[in-house]
Formats: sequence, structure tokens, C-alpha cells
Amino acid sequence: MMWNFKTFCDNPAIIDESGSVTTYSGLQSACDTLVSHMETRSLIFILCTNEKGSLLGYTACVNNKIVPVMLDATLNEELLLSLIECYKPDYIWLPESMSVRFPDYPVMLTIWGFSLIKTPYNNVYPLNENLALLLTTSGSTGSPKLVRQSYNNIKSNTESIVTYLKLDGTERPITTMPMSYTYGLSIINTHLWVGSPIILTQKTLMQREFWQQFKEYGATSFGGVPYIYEMLEKLRFFRMELPKLKTMTQAGGKLSPELHRKFAEYAQANGKKFFVMYGQTEATARMSYLPHEKALEKYGSMGIAIPGGEFNLIDTDGNTIKTPDTVGELVYKGVNVTLGYADSGEDLIKGDEREGILVTGDMAKSDKDGYYYIVGRKKRFLKIYGNRVNLDETERMLQKHFSEATFACGGTDDEMIVYTTTGTLSGSIQAFLSEKMSINRSAFKIVTVEEIPRNEAGKILYEKLR
Repeated sequence: MMWNFKTFCDNPAIIDESGSVTTYSGLQSACDTLVSHMETRSLIFILCTNEKGSLLGYTACVNNKIVPVMLDATLNEELLLSLIECYKPDYIWLPESMSVRFPDYPVMLTIWGFSLIKTPYNNVYPLNENLALLLTTSGSTGSPKLVRQSYNNIKSNTESIVTYLKLDGTERPITTMPMSYTYGLSIINTHLWVGSPIILTQKTLMQREFWQQFKEYGATSFGGVPYIYEMLEKLRFFRMELPKLKTMTQAGGKLSPELHRKFAEYAQANGKKFFVMYGQTEATARMSYLPHEKALEKYGSMGIAIPGGEFNLIDTDGNTIKTPDTVGELVYKGVNVTLGYADSGEDLIKGDEREGILVTGDMAKSDKDGYYYIVGRKKRFLKIYGNRVNLDETERMLQKHFSEATFACGGTDDEMIVYTTTGTLSGSIQAFLSEKMSINRSAFKIVTVEEIPRNEAGKILYEKLR
């Protein structure tokens, strides 16, 4: 059992958009009802929303050895059907209104606005005894590739996060990310662990109702990917009156150093805590954190390894780098490193293929104090006229200089493509990059788009741009 809800009994577990409160004993009772309609060690697709029905399905399954595949409820129907064909789940747990999309699948139970439907499949693929959860890799929701997480992965990462954030039952987080996304799910895991009430909302930060719920239900914390923090700055977050807010966390990509500094200054000036973290679905959720008291001094840093974790940097020959401020590929070691990937149902029987070691694919450096800084993705580089150019760094540089526009960079060697939402800047962008990189402006092609496509976690979908 992952969480012992009986420990917290009549404490509030869920506060929904209407303000209705569900206790931990109420959540446990609903879990018991749901699992009574399913076979143990079966596979289930959960079509997630930030509603209590989703939370019920997830917790009931993980606590009772049923393996969920967490998918966003807005997933394209064609992609969903292809995943069903690929993995052949025994059940689907989905919003009641969506069950009509599967008229041939009988409804076994409807509770809390969600329905359990039975597919024609019955344990088609055997499941490894340690397999607890399957999540899509970030940015590949339509791909059949899933990350295989074990019970130990989730438990160890949850305990580690609870330790460094010093979480307890007085916390009251509000959802800002999908439950199907590893970062959003880790916030749920950790707060259920300490018996906190979780404020579930479908509203986004751009909606007035979100902030009404935030204040009315007394939210003490929220988390966000870089895109969320960019939006917060535009929403004049620093002027908001949020007296109950205690903690802000950031992960899901590198926050620009300028924005990192601004939020660190705000937190310091207003008696709040700001934690920048680093993680991947392949490491369950978190691998590093920057202690809040270092947020301003070390702005731009992803921090240090989480309790129980360890970092190393390696060069192109696989040798360990020990010199400060030397860039290498980041390697992480910890119990939270997941079992590996699944590309089809046949892979669900596989055991641990990583043995606690994750080569992250991120390029990083560490300073003399042992704090790490992400430089970019290993594969997000181009060679332009013999110069090695970091596309992530280029995006950040453009965003800082042309704050009125949004950017994404791609291309091939000797031709960088800069996608932007502001067409009038083409000449200025070419001139700026040419001067900064000492490369002829003809190497930069500027393409104007209506918007930069992003996934549910706010990460840029470079494939769609191409």
C-alpha cells in the first residue's frame, strides 16, 4: 500500500472547485468500492482531469496493485484508440460523459462523476510484479512509449521530496498541471503522503476563477513549469495579495535566469519559499532541488541532488568530470530511477533495465560549491559554419532581448530556423544573432507562426513546428 489514508481519517483530503470537501476516510471508502469491481494486477487506462474522480481512480489502483496508465482526457481519440490497441488494457476509467465513446464496452460502475468500463481484453499481457504506474514521456503523449515506474520508485521519490520541502499536513496545494504529467502527479503523491488537503481545479492561471479558488480555499503552495512562471509575470503576479501562499516550486524545464532571479527576489521580500527543481519522468519525478535559502544567491542553478540521489558529469569518452565549470552530460544515480521504457504491451513484463542509473541527455556544469546548472539538451545543438550552437541557450537569449515575442529554435547544421510569433522582427532577429554569435546573418532563417505549440506541461512541441 502506497498511502495509508486511515491514518488521517477525518482530515480533509480533497477540496473541489465547488468547495466541497472529501475526507481521507471518504476517499478510502470510495477506493474500496472501485477496486471491488476490478481484478488485482490488471491494467487500466485512466483518462485524467483535475477532478476528484481522477484522484480516486489513481489512488485506488496504486494502493491495490492495479497498474494505471495515466493519460490526459483531452488526448486525441485516434491516438487513444491506437494506445488501446497497443496495450490492450482490462479497464478504462474516464469521465462519465466520455463513456459514450465506447458504446460496446459495458459500464461496471459510476462514482464521483467517473465511469469504469470493461474492455474486451483480459490480462492479455503479464505485468512485472514491481510495475506500479505507466506515464507518457514528456512531449510524446501520442507515442506508444511509456515510462515504467515501480512502487519503490514512487515511494523513494515521494519520501525524498517530502523531506527537502519539509511537507506536513498543514500544506494546501492547488493544482496547476495535469494529473497525467509526472510533476503534477508528484505534487499529489507527496501531499497525500503527509495527509494534506489538495485543492483540485480545472481552471487555469489565466482565469479569474482560479485565483478566486486560490484565495477562498486557502492555497499555501503551487508548482509550475517555466511557461507557467512566464505567464505569472505577465499577469502581474508580484502585485497580488496572497497571504496564505507559503511555497512556490518550479520544474519541468529550465527557467530563464532572469525570471528565476525575479521570483527569488519576490519570495525573499515577501517571506515565501521558492524552490527550483530538476527532474524527468524517467527518474519518477525529481532529481535535484535548489534550497530556498540559496534561490537568489544561486539563481539559474537547478541545485543539488535530492536526499538519496547522486550526480556526476561525464565527457564524450564517458570519463567523470571533476573540474568546476566544465560542461558534460549529467548522470544521476538513485532508487527513483525508473525501470525503463515500454513500447508495447509485451514490454510490461520487463524488470529493471536501468539499475538505478540514468544518463539524462542534459548538458550541465557544476560550480565550486557543487551546485549544478543545466546548459542545454545534448541533442539540441547545431553546427553552424563550424560553430557549435546551443538552441536552448539561443531561445533564452532571444526571449530576454525581444520580450514582446515568443521563440522556438530548430533547424539543421548551417541553417538555424527561428520560429517567432512576431513577424515584424525578422531583420532585427537576424542582426541580433549575427552580432552575438559572429556568424553571417544568412545562417538564420526566421519563420513567423501564430503561436508556439506546447504540450499540456507547457513544453514546446518542436515536431509540430517542423
